[in-house]
Amino acid sequence: MSQSKLKQVFSYQSWVHAVSGSAGSVIAMSAFYPLDTVRSRLQLEEPERRIALSTWRVLRSLIDEEGFETLYRGLVPVLESLCISNFVYFYTFHSLKALRGGGGQSAFGDLLLGSLAGVVNVLTTTPCWVVNTRLKMKGLGQQHGKRANGPVASGSDVQYDGLLDGLQYIARTEGVRGLWAGAVPSLMLVINPAIQFMVYESLKRRLTAAGNAKSSPSAITFFSIGAVAKMIATVLTYPLQLVQTKLRHGNTDRSLNLPPNVDTVQMLLIILKRQGVAGLFRGLEAKLLQTVLTAALMFMAYEKIARFVTSLLLTKGGVTAVRH
Repeated sequence: MSQSKLKQVFSYQSWVHAVSGSAGSVIAMSAFYPLDTVRSRLQLEEPERRIALSTWRVLRSLIDEEGFETLYRGLVPVLESLCISNFVYFYTFHSLKALRGGGGQSAFGDLLLGSLAGVVNVLTTTPCWVVNTRLKMKGLGQQHGKRANGPVASGSDVQYDGLLDGLQYIARTEGVRGLWAGAVPSLMLVINPAIQFMVYESLKRRLTAAGNAKSSPSAITFFSIGAVAKMIATVLTYPLQLVQTKLRHGNTDRSLNLPPNVDTVQMLLIILKRQGVAGLFRGLEAKLLQTVLTAALMFMAYEKIARFVTSLLLTKGGVTAVRH
């Protein structure tokens, strides 16, 4: 590895992308978090709980049954984890791009780099998302009745309120393995952000090449291509996302009657057999609403923050090599 490329990996450019991605994701998730709560409920509750309810009707029923605050349950640890996760992902992705070199960008190259960045992200941040999934479902047992034969720390039995407390509690009661519950489908799901980034970068390159090179695309353009990219990635990978959520939660869905230590493939086949293809896409409407709007707003905020910080650094003359 040449010294110049190594300097690019640890440059302000990679740092700016990472901080901008983290800030953009926090802004976007804060705006659309109730939709993520609905998505979690539809994925984890037993199917008969909310048969044929639209996303908006589920929102209404959650407010009526459990109060408005339930829509924001677990928000703080989610934002903490999202900040860490996106910092790792954006920093790794753009550092790998720097190592590859500025020229020869392609859709396949973006897909490969996005997958590698995703693997690094999963291996480092899965414990945070395990805690978040369980915190989001905290109190569910009191609302719907305790589930029999549940795991120690399922959503209804959560004994912690924050991210650090949750990490310590799960490590103590379930061991290291419990912290990485759902890691296998998460590793498979690195293809989701990889597809998202591939589509996003490809569309951005085309729009930049077609437009005026001296003027950057508008905020609504970034919002639109971010939405398209995430929609494609979500639909293609949703069944794995469903399984990932169930495994992280320590799923106790009585309608599935899952065997102990069920793995990813087994759960996919069981859901398909007992609930049909529709079961593999349960909660997709809410997921699309939440993830597409969140990703679109995140990319828009990310681009604007990155350009603002870069221009600020250039104006001050502190880092003349920083370019977006």
